[in-house]
Amino acid sequence: MWTRHHKKKKYGRLILPAVTVAFLSYFGYHSIHGDYGLRAGQEFERIRQERASELEALVAQRTVLEKDVSLLSDGSLDEDIIDEKARYQLNMSRPDEIVIFNTYF
Repeated sequence: MWTRHHKKKKYGRLILPAVTVAFLSYFGYHSIHGDYGLRAGQEFERIRQERASELEALVAQRTVLEKDVSLLSDGSLDEDIIDEKARYQLNMSRPDEIVIFNTYF
């Protein structure tokens, strides 16, 4: 009967902890610096806030334009509005008028 005696290697006990540390380090790094990590989340939130403020400005601008279009529509044609828009577009006025420009943009 043959018996074999194996020496216990000193490094064998360190393999599992080393793999665990490497695994946790990899996923820990990418949870902070990765494409979907904490820093990317902060950047997404900053961009979302910028775009929300831009959206508010565009909605206000659209409301003004919709009001102007409704005043120029066929059902409620207002001569003063047509005169104002024509003078503004053509950059013309009468000699006795005082011109105050109020731009929307």
